[in-house]
Amino acid sequence: MNIDMIRAAADRARGHIRRTPLLSSPFLDEIAGRRVLVKPECLQQTGSFKARGAWSALSAMDPDQRKAGVMAYSSGNHAQGMAWASAAHGAPCVILMPSDAPALKRANTAALGAEVVLYDRATESREEIGARIAQERRLTLVKPYDEPLVIAGQGTTGLEIAEQAQEAGVTQAEVLVCCGGGGLTAGVALALEAEAPGLKVRPVEPEGFDDTGRSLAAGEILRNPQMDGSICDAILTPQPGDITYPILSRLCGPGLSVTDDEALYAVAQAFLRLKIVAEPGGAVALAAALLRRDQIAGDAVIVTVSGGNVDPAMFNQALTRHAGSSDA
Repeated sequence: MNIDMIRAAADRARGHIRRTPLLSSPFLDEIAGRRVLVKPECLQQTGSFKARGAWSALSAMDPDQRKAGVMAYSSGNHAQGMAWASAAHGAPCVILMPSDAPALKRANTAALGAEVVLYDRATESREEIGARIAQERRLTLVKPYDEPLVIAGQGTTGLEIAEQAQEAGVTQAEVLVCCGGGGLTAGVALALEAEAPGLKVRPVEPEGFDDTGRSLAAGEILRNPQMDGSICDAILTPQPGDITYPILSRLCGPGLSVTDDEALYAVAQAFLRLKIVAEPGGAVALAAALLRRDQIAGDAVIVTVSGGNVDPAMFNQALTRHAGSSDA
């Protein structure tokens, strides 16, 4: 992994991937006690940053390999990104999704033209099932985060953050990134290392599923003890990736974690203050910026809202519970 791969991914993405803005709100600044700049990847193609990595992988693939078809496993955002990118490239696509994935994500993945295969994330291994299906059908498996071309695509988010932060006059800040397996976190960290070294990445995860934070603290890859039990489905992964972890270990600061209810609070604040729709897993970085203020350094903080594919019932729960509060 290197910055040249990220820059090449950005070249291939031009005209296909949206350059999302960097948003701010005085209300969020007041809650956080510092300037808050929000990168809303919920406005990206398919509603999350995952479209970047999917496009990067498909656009770089050998045409004959791509024509034979691709396979991916995902709770929904990588699934939708892969379905969208595959359809744009005329490639057959099979997606392995957990049976408890939000109905909206399952429906959208199928609507984008992918074949959806379900599995039980608590008792079955998606890696084993995915490898078997890919081999049986001669499909190319595109992993959701532990794949260099996918990481390169996610890193284009970091290139944009570097440019936009400079335009906003921010050269020193912590960058809080919603983290599952670490593809976005690693890609953004690599991009900022090259383009904006004063911006330091920190991963943010749900409490109880903070494998990356615990791994960084321990100096070795640690697994989550379980794989279900949080509403932040988009970022529930077994452990950091073999490719992503060394990058995170070298470039990232300590991890942060938030509760499910704090994630819902951030979903409500994102809607009320920025007029954007976030899913719980995509809002954990904003939650940390607003509610872990004593654990963050500097006069400004940059956060990703990594996805907005939330079921209406969950979104309604966030607003019902937190629309009238300025703190959790």
